[in-house]
Amino acid sequence: MAMNVAGLIGWPAGWVALIGISTYTPNWVVWIFMPYFLYGFYRIFVQLTYFPAALGIRRVLRAYPWQILEKVPSGLGRYPGARDDGIWFEFRNPSAPEEKIPLVFLKHHRSHWWLRRLDGPRTKPERRAQIEPLWFAGDPRFLGVVAAPGRGGQVPKRLHLLYQRPVFDRRCAPEGWGADPVAVEHAGRAGARYLPEPSQFPAQG
Repeated sequence: MAMNVAGLIGWPAGWVALIGISTYTPNWVVWIFMPYFLYGFYRIFVQLTYFPAALGIRRVLRAYPWQILEKVPSGLGRYPGARDDGIWFEFRNPSAPEEKIPLVFLKHHRSHWWLRRLDGPRTKPERRAQIEPLWFAGDPRFLGVVAAPGRGGQVPKRLHLLYQRPVFDRRCAPEGWGADPVAVEHAGRAGARYLPEPSQFPAQG
């Protein structure tokens, strides 16, 4: 978050500084600065679009602890039976470990780094090793944060928010994957907006 705030301040500041310099220099100097002017607009847009995701990540991390998972399946094509296309990770259902749940990268902003490291026919082993083991915080039935190991594997890096579409899209029917009321309430605290109604919870035996 701090780096993004610094970038949001730094790129406009540099843009304004170069505008000031160009007003006191020959016209041809402006053309030297032109790549920065154009790229600066793009970088400001990128920094702004990251903040909603960063706030969502922070909320998930307040609700769920990190887990360090070994050999989490992933893929570059469509996951069989998944609602959406996209690159994905496959997790086990916390309430039914034999059931597998995909978390698809629904938003591709800042996902290119992950795209080059998920399981695929052209993925280089040394790149795949950069996300092994996988850091995960959340509940795959609703939403979660994935991260790669950094600094000797002691801290997470490259954090990315993943979620099931129904938790943020009211047009989709909520799907709880057998979650109980406690898990649903927990997901709500983590930022999920649209969750199963009590009538959709599995019967308690």
